[in-house]
Amino acid sequence: MDERQALSAFGALSQETRLRLLRLLVIAGPDGIAAGALAEQVEVSASNVSFHLKELERAGLVAARRDSRSIVYSAEYDALTGLIRFLMEDCCSGRPEICSPALSPACCLPADEGRIDG
Repeated sequence: MDERQALSAFGALSQETRLRLLRLLVIAGPDGIAAGALAEQVEVSASNVSFHLKELERAGLVAARRDSRSIVYSAEYDALTGLIRFLMEDCCSGRPEICSPALSPACCLPADEGRIDG
């Protein structure tokens, strides 16, 4: 990921509804969630969700696919990994042990373990 792509991603994430949507999609996994269900979960209108999902899609953070009459969105895990790598690639002047907590596999524990909701 280059700086331009990172700026686009961070710009897309700098809005509360978009950040909430992306977090829901990350939790949902590769199968994703239909746009209508996302609208219900974040308690905003379908048109509002559609607008925000398009911004996330434009930034490369989510993908959309048609499933019958629904549009299903899913997180683009490669792009998210690239964003994290972009932030961490020059970690702590060559001392990766300082950054290892941020890169630990704790993010992949089941929802009821090792997670602090904020």
